[in-house]
Amino acid sequence: MSETHANDFLVTEKPGKLMRKYAIPCIISLVVAALYNIVDQIYIANADYLGSFGNAANTTVFPMTVLALAIAVMIGDGACAFVSILLGRHDTEQAHRTIGNAVLLAVGSGVVVTLVYLLLAEPILTLFGGRVNDETFVLAKEYFFWITLGMPFYMFGQAMNPIIRSDGSPRFAMVSTVAGAVTNIILDWLFIYPLRMGMAGAA
Repeated sequence: MSETHANDFLVTEKPGKLMRKYAIPCIISLVVAALYNIVDQIYIANADYLGSFGNAANTTVFPMTVLALAIAVMIGDGACAFVSILLGRHDTEQAHRTIGNAVLLAVGSGVVVTLVYLLLAEPILTLFGGRVNDETFVLAKEYFFWITLGMPFYMFGQAMNPIIRSDGSPRFAMVSTVAGAVTNIILDWLFIYPLRMGMAGAA
């Protein structure tokens, strides 16, 4: 973490350039992140062996993804704000400790959320209407299981993005988000259509 890059740039640069440097990549990242579920829904809807039951299963699971995202963003944005203050004070040692604590909290939260989701999968899906019919419930359980296994990685990535931006690297955070979305689009198509992996492929 470079003091000159992270601190002095924010002090000496014009506000308009700072807005372009930080706001535009952040907006692009948020828009691209929204594509994950949209792409899943489109691919599932057009898979003849999944169709409307698959879309219903995806919709049932989506609130749990949003909850995990909220926890990750809480950690990431909270750490981002505090790290920015510390960098403004040129207190890089405390900033490093804060980032380390955020990493541990993100990993720990991801593990806890994963365990809760795995242990309480059926009650959670029932609460969100997953038992509307047998077909939807079976597909929702499959989708939820595979989504849950990837939850620690998902939460870690979402928590780290704001922290990366606070270190003066908003473009890197944007590129990582876009790369993940493009990979998701390609692999979704591969797993759902040629390999016919169903909801596991969508996850």
